Amino acid sequence: MPFLQMTLPATREQSDALIDELSELGALAITLQDAQDQPIYAPGVGETTLWDQMLLTALFDEHTEMPVIIQHIRTHFGGALSDLAKVEFIADQAWEHTWKDDFKIQCYQEKLWIYPSWDLPENPAPHSLILDPGLAFGTGKHPTTQLCLNWLAQHVQTPAVVIDYGCGSGILAIAAFKLGAQKVIAIDNDPQALTATRANAELNNIDAAQLQTYLPDQLPPTQADILIANILALPLMELAPTFSSLLKPGGRIVLSGILAEQVPTVTAAYSSWVTFDSPQISGEWACISGKG
Repeated sequence: MPFLQMTLPATREQSDALIDELSELGALAITLQDAQDQPIYAPGVGETTLWDQMLLTALFDEHTEMPVIIQHIRTHFGGALSDLAKVEFIADQAWEHTWKDDFKIQCYQEKLWIYPSWDLPENPAPHSLILDPGLAFGTGKHPTTQLCLNWLAQHVQTPAVVIDYGCGSGILAIAAFKLGAQKVIAIDNDPQALTATRANAELNNIDAAQLQTYLPDQLPPTQADILIANILALPLMELAPTFSSLLKPGGRIVLSGILAEQVPTVTAAYSSWVTFDSPQISGEWACISGKG
């Protein structure tokens, strides 16, 4: 079906009230995106971190009286904001095929294969996993995720215990298991990320005992042969003492989600107990690994 789409700028302070108002006015879906290329860092449990300046997009039924919606915005948020609202008609299209066309089979080191569920071969490769776009935490397309997947494809061996810290969709955790890890522990601040990880593990026929999920403060005492974290530079540096306690002596640590220019700063935070290999670079992004 066709839709009407309204886009307008919003500050972090306005976002909650705008979402509530537009939902009450019949918005079918509301999304927020960064308007100024501002990085955000891993939130605490129960927290939601947003950008200072955002673009809010609301989708309405094609028969919605958009002048009425804009007038509501003018009344509650002022003319300066309502005058910036842009409305466009979104023609009907095969939405399912649109996002499917953008999600392709991926291969790492000629060893690890990632398939969408609608393109799974009759006899998939031994080290393969299924991952569909879903709760939007990672599908392997970002360079930092690809760097991590390449590393895992080269280094995971049975019977390793692997920790994926900041697991998001669980793509790295599931890949580690498919590559031969005996046990994988996925950790994230966001309960929704753990939900996504468990759903993706089930999609790949992985038992809950083999891939366990925890909030950071609920993690029982454990140590891993491999700890991988694809987050951002600041939380990686802050987590150095935590990671030290989670890695077995002589274990391997893999850190990504950092810019190439941040490599010296991040490695310095681990210099007292990790010997790093040369960083792997993809564009402006880097992945660093070493032995504890």
